[in-house]
Formats: sequence, structure tokens, C-alpha cells
Amino acid sequence: MPFIADVHYFEHTSKTLSRPPLILLHGAGGFHLSWPPHLRRIPSSAVYAPDLPGHGQSPGDGRLMIEQYAEDMERFLHTLGLSNAVIAGYSMGSAIALMLALKHPARVRGLVLLSGGPRLSVSPVIKEGLSKPETFLSTVQLINDYSFDSSASPRLKELSTQRMAGTRQIVLYNDFLASDGFDVTDRLGEIKVPTLIICGEHDRMTPLRNSEILHTGIRNSRLEIVENAGHMAILERPDVITNLIAGFLDEFPPLV
Repeated sequence: MPFIADVHYFEHTSKTLSRPPLILLHGAGGFHLSWPPHLRRIPSSAVYAPDLPGHGQSPGDGRLMIEQYAEDMERFLHTLGLSNAVIAGYSMGSAIALMLALKHPARVRGLVLLSGGPRLSVSPVIKEGLSKPETFLSTVQLINDYSFDSSASPRLKELSTQRMAGTRQIVLYNDFLASDGFDVTDRLGEIKVPTLIICGEHDRMTPLRNSEILHTGIRNSRLEIVENAGHMAILERPDVITNLIAGFLDEFPPLV
């Protein structure tokens, strides 16, 4: 898989393109494999799933501000030669997508905001736990315990915990600091592009009320609630999420 602008990324381009390009921005401590494979290979579109700086195979220690990640992604789009794309973000990735739409609106054709909100306040317990090597792993376990619906399989929870625990401590800690400093509540009215908001019914990390605030503030938006899913809805209900995003892409004029 290639690098562009110091960003490692996954790319899948269908032979026939009718849907707009899709950029997938993972959450805190994630990387491109955080997205289910059939979404990364959604038909009739060019799909790009970058590893944010410091994540996966991209160098660095992550960023301390969501604005910095948004600038990284603007450079990524520019270097790819994409004038604009539909930007889909999960959790912290949704914050990056929102910031990109606010700072570089011409780059964003549409938004998909999963498990997000207009602000992403982080519990002091999580910040404190991630800051120390001796409590890092137990805090990762705590995060994952709160991120899944009670119906999720133990194996899925275990795999998610192992993957997050493989993130370097400084990177995950910085991600949660960046998320904690994010707040665009007063700017939602500036977003004009079509927006799909998706939230797990039982999300305890970014509860449904956060998605409802997004829906109220972004005029051209709709809210979809995924049943029997928590914060990790993309892993718990990948088929549902993929179908929702595919249907959203179909609402854009076909590429010619």
C-alpha cells in the first residue's frame, strides 16, 4: 500500500465509477483496518482509508489538536489530486471530518459522521489512565468495555482491545487529548453539505444525544440509529453501516 504526504493509506478503486470518492477517517488509536473490509471496497467508488499520522504505518506521534489532523487530510486530498470527496469519520475521525468541512469546505462534497458529536469531552479517568505506562492497558480495557453493546461477542471485544493496545501510548494519549479539546457546537450551522449521521442505539462513549445535536445543528442532515450497537457500531453492525453509506453515496449525481 502506498504513501502520500507522509500518510500511509489503503486504496480501492472500482473499475466502473459512478459514486463520489470516499475518504474513511478512523478513530482514536485506530488505523485503516478499523474499517470493515466490505466498506473499504464499496462498489462504484474510489475509496481511500488513510492511517492518520502516528497510526498504522504512518510516522509520527499523532497530533494534539483536531485542527492539525484536518490540515493533514487537506494535504492528503491535495496530493491525491482529489478536488473533493465524501468524508466519513468514526468517533475522533468524525471530528476531523467536521473540522475539514469548516476549514476547507470546497474539499468536502458530503459528510458521514459515525459515533460522533459536536464536542468530544473525555473523562479525566481515561486521560489520567492513558498518561501512565502502568495504567495504559487497563484503561484501554476500560475504553473497550464501554464501547460495545451488551450483545457484542466476547471475541469481537477481545480483538478490538488487542488492536487498540497495540497503539503506542503517546499516540493514543494524544488522540484523547485532541478529542477532549474539540468543540464546534456553535459552528454547526456553517456546514451546508449533505450529511449522514449514524449512531449506535446504546453508545455510551458518545451517547445518542450528541448525534441529535449534530442533526439539529446541520440543516442538510439525517440521523440513522443502529439497533443493538454501541460506540463500535462499525464493527458490531458492519453490514448495516455499509448499506447506509452506500445508499448515501447513491444520492449524489452520478460521475460521468
